[in-house]
Amino acid sequence: MEALAFNTIDTILLSVSAILFIVQVIYYFGIYNRIHAHNRATQKGNVHFTKDLPPLSVVICARDESENLHKHLPAILEQDYPNFEVIVINDGSTDETETVLCALEEKYQHLYHSFTPEGSRYLSRKKLALTLGIKASKYDWLVFTEARCQPTSNQWLRLMARNFTSRTEVVLGYSGYERGKGWLCKRIAFDSLFTSITYLGWALAGKPYMGFGRNMAYRKKLFFNKKGFASHLNLQRGDDDLFINEVANGNNTRVETDANAVMRMQPVEYYKDWKEEKVSYIATSKYYKRIQRFLQKIETTSRLWFHFIIIIAIVISALNFHWLVSGIAFLIWVIRYTMQAIIINRTATDMKEKRHYYALLPIFDFLLPLQTLSFKIYLLYRGKNDFMRR
Repeated sequence: MEALAFNTIDTILLSVSAILFIVQVIYYFGIYNRIHAHNRATQKGNVHFTKDLPPLSVVICARDESENLHKHLPAILEQDYPNFEVIVINDGSTDETETVLCALEEKYQHLYHSFTPEGSRYLSRKKLALTLGIKASKYDWLVFTEARCQPTSNQWLRLMARNFTSRTEVVLGYSGYERGKGWLCKRIAFDSLFTSITYLGWALAGKPYMGFGRNMAYRKKLFFNKKGFASHLNLQRGDDDLFINEVANGNNTRVETDANAVMRMQPVEYYKDWKEEKVSYIATSKYYKRIQRFLQKIETTSRLWFHFIIIIAIVISALNFHWLVSGIAFLIWVIRYTMQAIIINRTATDMKEKRHYYALLPIFDFLLPLQTLSFKIYLLYRGKNDFMRR
């Protein structure tokens, strides 16, 4: 009967496990399931969209992207949309970018390109390039993507535009990687999926806190009313996440989650490139609103502690032959894993991701916060001067 009895330590461990489990349930059903719930509501006709298709400007910043522009830009230029222009800013490219753009301009009359002035003293050349593109645009609605991105269909602009209601000023879209081979590609793909589930989930919950320049839109007048990137010109990054953090709210922001409006990118070849991008976003994330940083930390902290407490509970109870305690702890873990696998993979299916996560899910779930911690430590080692005005 001792094996079925609870002592004080058993009770504490199971109680803490249950509390952390409840916190995780709240986040998974309250935030991470939002994309799937939004898609179901859309299919049932419970989401209001506008039928207007206002003229819009697609703005792209390109630096040494001749190959990507040649490969991906036609898919943007050939969108099924009545009236739009595409503006590409050549940011000091040394490859064949200029040649590619000139050749495409001969074929597509709605493509325009310009360049950033040589010797520019802007800390962030991308912010300068985007500002030039925005100023050159003819229309109020601006849609942003990157040269390495390709829409999954020719309905991308129509699907983004159906969110351009009279109250809307910001529209956030989904982006993901094409399926690649190897551990790095799997790791990056899961990180991208979970990041999208998180920031789009919060936006659907009425608490937008960031966006990615790979797939988003906002009004030109909003950009100028907020004086562009003036509030964070001292930072190299922030042209997408910090700007959205500053201007977006629950009343003026919508999210497009149709799989035909997804932007796809080629798998990352080198770890150092992905790491640099992640570290750059971490460097700007500390400027998010305090409550947003706090809510993010609660989920990450509760997730790590959940794993640690469950492991401790199983090990200690097994050593003491308290099999009931081990069984309950393991059951709690299995329930959370099942919930997590259903929500994450259901969302992956909705967004037509070609990879799903079952056996690797517990590994990535545990590694993700540790990975973020390691990047933060690396950021401290490098110092903030690499990301700010010296």
